[in-house]
Amino acid sequence: MRNGGRLAAAIAVLDDMAEHHRPVRLALKAWGESARYAGAKDRAAVSGLVLDALRKSRSLAWAMGEDTNRALVLGAARFAWDWPLSVVAAAVGEDHGPGALNETESARLADPLGQGDAPDAVRGDFPDWLAPHMARAFGSDAAAEGAALAERAPIDIRVNTLKTDPARALKALAPFGARSARFLKTAIRADAPAASERAAPVEVLPEFAKGWFEIQDLGSQVAAALAGDIAHRQVLDICAGGGGKTLALAAAMANTGQLFAYDADGRRLADTQRRAARAGVRNLQVRSPFRADALTDLAGRMDLVFADAPCTGSGVWRRHPDAKWRLSPEQLDRRMAEQDAVLDAAALYVKSGGRLVYVTCSLFAEENEDRVAALLARAPEFNAEPAKGVADDHLTGGGFLRLTPRTAGTDGFFAAVLRRG
Repeated sequence: MRNGGRLAAAIAVLDDMAEHHRPVRLALKAWGESARYAGAKDRAAVSGLVLDALRKSRSLAWAMGEDTNRALVLGAARFAWDWPLSVVAAAVGEDHGPGALNETESARLADPLGQGDAPDAVRGDFPDWLAPHMARAFGSDAAAEGAALAERAPIDIRVNTLKTDPARALKALAPFGARSARFLKTAIRADAPAASERAAPVEVLPEFAKGWFEIQDLGSQVAAALAGDIAHRQVLDICAGGGGKTLALAAAMANTGQLFAYDADGRRLADTQRRAARAGVRNLQVRSPFRADALTDLAGRMDLVFADAPCTGSGVWRRHPDAKWRLSPEQLDRRMAEQDAVLDAAALYVKSGGRLVYVTCSLFAEENEDRVAALLARAPEFNAEPAKGVADDHLTGGGFLRLTPRTAGTDGFFAAVLRRG
């Protein structure tokens, strides 16, 4: 495919998302199935254009003076990918291209509208209704924090110390320009791929198949590390999901003690045992939600309950940019109710003197500080303590951990540590 065909395909994918209300992943899959002629580089380019158009859709629409899917894709090519105007103009007129530029498009691609009087939601690329929530979390930095969430994310990797050590893992990952990351000795980072390229295929390395490392955002790794010294302990991961943090907890335990993994959605646990076997985990019990008494015997026995609660996912907009445009006030309300339910359930399993670590990948105080305060009001036997020991420079005034792409170079994460008296 030439550039014109790639531009036209990206516009078609965005049109398909709007018409059929599909998530971007399914829309790209549908296009790929219909475009058998497209090679790997073509698919990477089309996917990249679509995702960057979604990441920056408010600022691109402002720059172009219109918010059509065509304007967003042309704007992404010109301003996010730095194509010269001459390249964009030549591409749209090619066979299978989206059609020649009109006068307004030519003018805006040459001289985009400035953001001097643009609202925070435009400069930060988020929906208007979220402006008060972003302002509450970040004050005058709301637009800058949102803009950082509209950039591409790097590739972060967690070294599995059950199988290897950081030095050996770095050597295996050398072809991808990997280097040690901040905060944790077991964290490795590779740069985000170039605009038209796919992410580094870490999974094809034989060392990955051997369980030496997992792909996991650095913020997620830091959140899991707040569990602290849990060797020989009894630990419950009550929202285990796909098992990423479960495996990080298992490595911290060094196959001592007992680790229990549970999730209210049993389908999300499907890969946990397979991944755990590859990682060399031997102290894991997966508890199925299809049994009514799945966790009854654990009540009041856990040294640590790790609750990575369901949330809006606003902290991972870099990786899932369509999610911010699908989010609604009603969904935020539902997530807050789910978080209260998770915290109430998690509290039941913490023993006297034990800890509850509450984590979300959300930016919003309504899902974070407010939910902790509500639990402490309902359960006065718990007290919050500073989430120290891993990324202390990123503690809030209340002693909670808050990571963002702008301040920490990670996905957005919040964590609180609560101890039962």
